[in-house]
Amino acid sequence: MKPSRSVRSESLALALMTLLAAASAVAQQDAADAKQEKVAAVKQSLAQNQAALKTYSWTETTQISLKGEVKKQEQKQCQYGADGKVQKTPAPGAAPASEPQQQPSGGRGRRGALVKKEIVEKKVGEMKDYMQQVAELVHEYVPPDPQKIQAAQAAGNVAINPGGQGLVTVNIKNYLKDGDSLALGFDSAAKKIRTYDVSSYLKSPKDDPVKLAVNFASLSDGTNYAQQSVLDAPGKKIQVKVTNSDYKKAGQ
Repeated sequence: MKPSRSVRSESLALALMTLLAAASAVAQQDAADAKQEKVAAVKQSLAQNQAALKTYSWTETTQISLKGEVKKQEQKQCQYGADGKVQKTPAPGAAPASEPQQQPSGGRGRRGALVKKEIVEKKVGEMKDYMQQVAELVHEYVPPDPQKIQAAQAAGNVAINPGGQGLVTVNIKNYLKDGDSLALGFDSAAKKIRTYDVSSYLKSPKDDPVKLAVNFASLSDGTNYAQQSVLDAPGKKIQVKVTNSDYKKAGQ
């Protein structure tokens, strides 16, 4: 006895559903493998560049501006120490770091002048502390840390967006702080980071948002490095610009 037309239709539908499910599973696995491969390439590139940079010394220039006016600038000589951390010393011949200055008091009477002076000094001190914290935040994100990327990936906080000409964007959330986000533009062919943008905050995402944009360049041996990092804190109208230059082999 031949199966009825309805039975054959149900069997065909079931077979198609099974085939589609299998194809979908394969596609998902392929996508997961591709994502894993891209993230691994980014981490490997970062680790290799960090190892190469340990053989160099360089000059770091930090410039902090308030409302468009430079309030602090300093230069430091940098190189990695035996503990794997960057050691910084004032650059030879560099002028002492300039600091925000207190404005002359215009209050009437000695008591009024003293009170106003104390208020101004407090505000200047608070602004200096804030600018220093913002400057330090740059180094929390630059260069990107392969281990933090690994932790974000394990937590499911990494996504890959393919682009043209071999470029992919690696999007990472909750990298350093809850609610922050990173976008790494990675050149798959050259195995190098081309762009790096960060959205973060100092203390509060609402009150202290910051944006960080990093430009990368390559040394003569192909080593990739953060040439310039610009962090903007619009709430306080503060900008921190960190420029790395004059790379030399350590000891030269």
